[in-house]
Amino acid sequence: MSASLWTYLPSIPGGVLDVDRAFYHRLASEIASRTPVENFVVPIRSGKAWPVLAGQLCRIVVIEGPQVADFNCWNLHNPRERFWASRTKQLHRSHVTTYDRLWSTLPYLRSLLTITHDTIAYGVDEDGGRCHDLLGTRCDPYVNQMLTGEAFDYHCHSNLTRAILPYGLTEFDVHDVLNIFQVTGLQDDKYFMKPSPAKQGDFFEFFAEIDLLCAISTCPGGDLSIPLWGPDAGDPLSVCRPLGVEVYQPDRTLLEGWESPQPSDYQGQHGLTAPRFGQT
Repeated sequence: MSASLWTYLPSIPGGVLDVDRAFYHRLASEIASRTPVENFVVPIRSGKAWPVLAGQLCRIVVIEGPQVADFNCWNLHNPRERFWASRTKQLHRSHVTTYDRLWSTLPYLRSLLTITHDTIAYGVDEDGGRCHDLLGTRCDPYVNQMLTGEAFDYHCHSNLTRAILPYGLTEFDVHDVLNIFQVTGLQDDKYFMKPSPAKQGDFFEFFAEIDLLCAISTCPGGDLSIPLWGPDAGDPLSVCRPLGVEVYQPDRTLLEGWESPQPSDYQGQHGLTAPRFGQT
């Protein structure tokens, strides 16, 4: 495809779409100088929420074997500003990796985090499948009830709902996710999933651009090697595994010259208070 046909391209050298790769590479590679802040394990078929402050690094870690994580995040101080999967997909790609960013909803529209290290390096397979998916969204009990007639309370939507309750948020705050360690694609215009390629020791690491509340669900589909629905569906409990979360403070000297991005400076009038063109 001609480059002129891509929807969004960096138009300002050094602008928000022109990522300073050297800066994020230093953050990813200077491991010895990091200070551990927090680490914990998220059990199978459950969810957990936690803060990651601006300037900190966070890893989602494969501690036993392949397992998909459904990820949400919000501005820690203002949950109306939250991760916007659709715009992220347009600004970067349908599957994200190192140096891509997750963007926030309107009217804020700024980078919430930047991916600093992705050990999967899956690339593109023979079917067009890629890893770390923005095409799909979280599994949920409503779809399950519709397709099977049965209630199940540990889908990712429910796990995320329970995870954020201690922070005063509700089901209405759960939003479209980043499916970490999940391989998906489109074939004949239909969405497909493949078993996760993650191996013990793999991780997905990001740098918090602002103060974040993060949450993951350890998907009840586990590594997605067993279908959840359809004629071949089974109980994936045997392929469900826990995931680790690690938060680090990098050496402050590595952050010199960096500052949190500001919300969009568009004034938000939308033509409501300004006269129309040609009018006085």
